[in-house]
Amino acid sequence: MKFIGEPDYQHGSISRLGILLVNLGTPDDTSVPAVRRYLKEFLSDPRVVEVARPLWWLILNGVILRFRPAKTAEAYKTVWDEQTGSPLLSIGLKQQDAVRQQIAQYLPDDTPVVLAMRYGNPSIADALNTLREAKVRRLLVLPLYPQYSGSTVASVFDEVTRQLTRTRWIPETRFINQYYDCPDYISALADSVRQSWEANGKAEKLVMSFHGIPQRYRASGDPYFCQCQATAKLLADALSLPESDYMVVFQSRFGREPWLQPYCDKTLEKLPSEGTKSIDLICPGFAADCLETIEEINVENREIFIEAGGERFHYIEALNDQPQHIDGLCKLLRQHASGWPETQLDSQHNNKTLLSEARDRALALGAKA
Repeated sequence: MKFIGEPDYQHGSISRLGILLVNLGTPDDTSVPAVRRYLKEFLSDPRVVEVARPLWWLILNGVILRFRPAKTAEAYKTVWDEQTGSPLLSIGLKQQDAVRQQIAQYLPDDTPVVLAMRYGNPSIADALNTLREAKVRRLLVLPLYPQYSGSTVASVFDEVTRQLTRTRWIPETRFINQYYDCPDYISALADSVRQSWEANGKAEKLVMSFHGIPQRYRASGDPYFCQCQATAKLLADALSLPESDYMVVFQSRFGREPWLQPYCDKTLEKLPSEGTKSIDLICPGFAADCLETIEEINVENREIFIEAGGERFHYIEALNDQPQHIDGLCKLLRQHASGWPETQLDSQHNNKTLLSEARDRALALGAKA
């Protein structure tokens, strides 16, 4: 195996903790070729589509990648900003900067915080290279998916570890794989709903929409469905909502097989005929707004609800870079970094002293640097 080139080791050099934030991904631009590259990487992941590889290769390359990129590219054009590009990336960069500033309350103020996308750019490989060049020897990975699924969080783990297999000197690594029930996360969601109610009034029903996965993934042991339900119940309890005033739905299904139900679009289509004319809709599984929330929810599903007889549809934005969200993420990071030298000020000072002494000893024994 050929390993990634490493800077020459220097005795006494200070190592540090680094943080890697990861979200799903985005194409580089709205052109059809760029969207096709992105979709090919995304849909080729066996964690995302659990179908026999030879069969799926034929379906993906023979059908899906011939027709879907053009349609998806048009959808991206509706949410793309000429200055900042993809909303998921631009919000992700704001989250990265906010975490970098906020984490200084708990960790050294020079702690590197790097954003990566599981698919597309900035890639996990490039992010790990950046952290390696910053002499990161303790790596804390936070996929920005509150609820665990093999199709999302496990895929990030796969790619991080795949890249680390190419590294001669791997860092100590910790991986946060869920935070669906963290009190700070639930509190931030609840406050965002309350702020919406104060500004826009309260609808008859709060609809909580999560991204879907095939039902067979759940049947095979994926905990995602249960964690979505737990998040919804905790949020409803925080808002003192009875069961009749909220509901959980699943969006973004793909293909013909059954996905988690009830489906968002089908539910919104029938709610008006059942007497619900106004809804507030929130997507608690998305840490940042993206194509699936901005275009699919706030445009397509809004139209479905209104055309079916609904009178008021209000989308409550994702937590994005809201201060309370960032503070909660930083507390989560601090919790999982517990015990590492960076979380203990005395250890930081002593570590520098020990490294200096170690360098002196190495040089005395004939080391070059």
